[in-house]
Amino acid sequence: MAVTLRPLAAADGDQVLAWRNSEAVAPYMYGDHHIGVAEHAGWLARAMAGGDRRFWIIELGGGGVGLANLARIDAANSKCEWAYYLADPATRGRGVGSQVEYLVLSFVFERLGLNRLWCEVLVENEAVWKTHEGFGFTREAYLRAHVRKGGVFRDVIGLGMLAADWPLARATARERLAARGVDVAGLEDGLAAMS
Repeated sequence: MAVTLRPLAAADGDQVLAWRNSEAVAPYMYGDHHIGVAEHAGWLARAMAGGDRRFWIIELGGGGVGLANLARIDAANSKCEWAYYLADPATRGRGVGSQVEYLVLSFVFERLGLNRLWCEVLVENEAVWKTHEGFGFTREAYLRAHVRKGGVFRDVIGLGMLAADWPLARATARERLAARGVDVAGLEDGLAAMS
């Protein structure tokens, strides 16, 4: 089943708040507190305002299963950061993250025409940083004691990809997705909805 990414809407607010506070997502975020309604409303307003950010609901079979975003989109320096999470544990191990990764990378390098994409992942979130590396990201940093979670400083892995890396990474990703039975052309059709 193909993944789609659709722009975040105000109507998604309650679901996203539940996701952000869930046991499936909260341990992997930098924040270390329960997110209240007022705090989330401010976050949602900023997310909906656009500017240097883009947010998408990750959908599988027509239902929301997570969130993907770009942040600090910097046209002058041709770069941005990104992150995503799958809030429904049943989606893990089914190739959903790989489809999200492919869509976001395609959007950044082919639609936005940026030169650099960066992300940070808690070192214990091995499945995610390994997925990024499998897509051609280069580990560029090991940030010791970068965030505090549960009163303990945690290390973070920083990964980057350049536009020059994308053609080979794209070809490899297309082959892997097709081998998993993903209709890559159909997946790419969803890029238009991300704008």
